Amino acid sequence: MKLAYAAQMREMDRRTIEEWGLPGAVLMENAGRAVANICEDLLEELPPGPVVVVAGKGNNGGDGFVVARWLHSAGCQVEVCLLPRLGELTGDAAINARFAERLGVPIHQEATRPFLQERLTRATLIVDGVLGTGISGEVRGSAREAIEAINTAPAPVVAIDIPSGVDADTGAILGDAVRAHITVTFALAKVGMYQHPGRGRCGEIIIAPIGMPAELADSPDLRTNLTTCADAAAMLPPRGPSMHKGDAGRLLVIAGSVGMTGAAALSALAASRAGAGLVFIACPESLNDILEVKCTEALTRPMPETDQRSLSLAAEEPIAESANHVDAVVLGPGLSQHPQTQELVRRLARRIQRPLLLDADGLNAFAGRADDLRERPAPTVLTPHPGEFARLSGREIAVTQADRPGAARELAASTGCIVLLKGAGTVIAEPGGDAWINPTGSSGLASGGSGDVLSGMIGAFLAGGVGAPEAAVAGAYYHGRAAEVAASQGTRGMVPPKLLEVLPGIFPED
Repeated sequence: MKLAYAAQMREMDRRTIEEWGLPGAVLMENAGRAVANICEDLLEELPPGPVVVVAGKGNNGGDGFVVARWLHSAGCQVEVCLLPRLGELTGDAAINARFAERLGVPIHQEATRPFLQERLTRATLIVDGVLGTGISGEVRGSAREAIEAINTAPAPVVAIDIPSGVDADTGAILGDAVRAHITVTFALAKVGMYQHPGRGRCGEIIIAPIGMPAELADSPDLRTNLTTCADAAAMLPPRGPSMHKGDAGRLLVIAGSVGMTGAAALSALAASRAGAGLVFIACPESLNDILEVKCTEALTRPMPETDQRSLSLAAEEPIAESANHVDAVVLGPGLSQHPQTQELVRRLARRIQRPLLLDADGLNAFAGRADDLRERPAPTVLTPHPGEFARLSGREIAVTQADRPGAARELAASTGCIVLLKGAGTVIAEPGGDAWINPTGSSGLASGGSGDVLSGMIGAFLAGGVGAPEAAVAGAYYHGRAAEVAASQGTRGMVPPKLLEVLPGIFPED
């Protein structure tokens, strides 16, 4: 499902009006009517009382007047608290305000915070029409006061297009933002609505068509996508009745060091449960016995180790030879940052001619030298969390988190790799500029080892012949779904083995 940035929505508005000849007033009418319909449905389940529309002076406020007019016509008790004076409104917003006034909708002009608080306390439903998607910079003045008043009121809130104060591009909270129960957005959802903290202010997101031509919404210029269940399912090939383990793919997991056998085990076990036909673990030789016990589904390959029981440079040739006999490789979980091991990672990344996923210490080996990954001879997936991303890219974590899709796109372009930036609203970006935002997951993933499970899942998909972008997108989606299913018994204290338990049951039936 395509998502839009604010500037892209403005361009879609302009083209709809100027090239297709659909007046802006019609778009505003359709938008307000869509919100009014949802409000009417809500009112059937709410106690009697007034609907209060809080309106600013822009088009978002104009939409609010359309909402008020339709609710008034339907016999609902409704009033508008307008932040400016009526005379300050212009264009389509002014037209709809005058129309609502003539129909008898009560309009309170220059509504102050004390007045708003008094009216909102009495409301059974609040409609947020204060600000739209075009804001930049911190919200101040009467708009800030209105947001604060809305957030202290007990009634549920329906936001028009986007909760006021949420940055439509990044999801940042611009000083303060409305906490909506439902957000009715128009034509396309906005990128910032699926990035935190903005996502947490939107509540349920409903996308309402308002008459824009379908070809504008399908434009190839819209390169940010929200992964849907149908998208993820379509990315995984069906498994026919005659499939054997060779068809399902062979995966090599290069992982583990003293104290970190769990990372290797979780990655390998996740790969098996995500459908890999054969999983091999290349590990330090002194850890082979424990991994054989932990991973009865995998075949272990003991390799030369350093005196600190991590993989040594002497392991390069046997690992490279093993990689020639598999379909994909996961490199990094629990490897350690021993200098020899880190150099081994860099050498293997240059040599392995199979699809490769780099995670954890596999990523740390390229801290400050991410451009070296352009030398990779085959598709590569990077799966950093924000701290690892900072070490790879040289960006501060706060800068990365302020624009996660932009940051992921930049690293993908500079390295030629697929970049999966972990965190709430995981972002997957490919070097050409396309990006996906993942909507699944739960706070239960805030547990050591969850990322190792993700690496194994994506590795299994790569080994099964799924393209690198699709493997990363589907991996993030089903990893999040597993967390949602596992969270049925609570998220606090949920551990990665719980994800492994539910994995086989979350994939689509063949």
